[in-house]
Amino acid sequence: MAAGPRRWLKRLVPRSLLGRSLLIILLPLVLLEAVALQIFYGSHLDLISRRFADAIVGEISATLALMHRFPAPADRHFVLRVARSEYGLLFSLAPGARLHSLKSRKILGPMDNDLGMALGQRLHLPFRMDWVSDPEYVLVRIQTSDGVLTVKAPRKRLYSNGVYLFVLWLVGTLVLVFTIAALFMRNQVRAIRRLAAAAEAFGLGRDVGAIRPEGAVEVRQAGVAFNRMRERIGRFLTQRTEMLAGVSHDLRTPLTRLRLALAMLPRDRGIEEDVAAMTEDVAEMNRMIGGYLAFARGAGAEPARPADLSAMLAEIAAGAKRAGTDVALAAPASLTLNLRVDAMRRAITNLVDNASRHAQRIALAATAEDGQIVQVTVDDDGPGIPPDRRESVFRPFESGAAGGIGLGLTIARDIVRAHGGEILLEDSPLGGLRARVRVPV
Repeated sequence: MAAGPRRWLKRLVPRSLLGRSLLIILLPLVLLEAVALQIFYGSHLDLISRRFADAIVGEISATLALMHRFPAPADRHFVLRVARSEYGLLFSLAPGARLHSLKSRKILGPMDNDLGMALGQRLHLPFRMDWVSDPEYVLVRIQTSDGVLTVKAPRKRLYSNGVYLFVLWLVGTLVLVFTIAALFMRNQVRAIRRLAAAAEAFGLGRDVGAIRPEGAVEVRQAGVAFNRMRERIGRFLTQRTEMLAGVSHDLRTPLTRLRLALAMLPRDRGIEEDVAAMTEDVAEMNRMIGGYLAFARGAGAEPARPADLSAMLAEIAAGAKRAGTDVALAAPASLTLNLRVDAMRRAITNLVDNASRHAQRIALAATAEDGQIVQVTVDDDGPGIPPDRRESVFRPFESGAAGGIGLGLTIARDIVRAHGGEILLEDSPLGGLRARVRVPV
């Protein structure tokens, strides 16, 4: 199949599971009933229609023959009266009249064609049919040597009411089966949609709780598997957090003793610089432990709730200004979305702190795109990061040589991804680096 027809066919096929399932059910049913209707029209109905037409044309032919055999006015009147009483056909003769047009007015179906064929084969006279003018009769006008003979044939003698009953049965069956299939498939698809919504919410870091398995057996199995996966991931996160919390507590105890011991050492001139360096090393180790713990905790323990992102950015910008950083803020008056507030504040603060270590000026901005995505940008005028290293700096400890412990960007990306978003590093209009945070609403 060529590429053009294939694309055209794909556009016609429904994209949803419900639409495709109904198409799978409806299409064979329509084809089956179309074949049945064609067989009925092509055999039974066609045979009955031809017999009805032959019967009426035979009666018209017999009446014309009697009129030709007995041309006297009284005899013709008698013949037409007998034909009306015996055949149920209404005859009227317009002496000397002529047919001005032989174009017939037909309807859809085999009846008009069969009647026209029978009239042409049996009468051998010019004629015109009218199926439209009278709702109860079919008008047949025949050109004779004496004038135009008009015959009114009852419509009920040319077709059977069984045709309508058969078509009604086909259509009714189709509608009934389609309705039942639509109701059944909608219930099945509803279970899949609920499972997809729960998986999407869980991927965004929202506590959706266990879902109730419902629907077909396979869908129930998928629901049970989702609940088990959710429980396993929850246990893993809890164990990781508890382990790192215990490790940090155990490490901070000797660090505290070291810090106290260093503080109690005499400040002799020979060792004063060494004590200050060791004190700074102890503080750096304490910050590293805090970074490890924050990285291990991620954003899993904090529930998401509606929060004003604009207010959060204002607090972050105010804190950076108090620390001596020139920060410009551009954000709407209010920008509310579901967030893990403390986690998201830490992520953006990490980005601002990372920029402040390398730049003199920072621009913090937030915008909403089509009500679906919220974007936060952190621009600086620092040296930036080469494009070939922008992905590697998100790896743990990769950026530690730049003045931190190497977990700030890693923690920020981990938090943003837990919200279902992403962080991108780009060139900044200020000349340095731009960190672009995109989070779904």
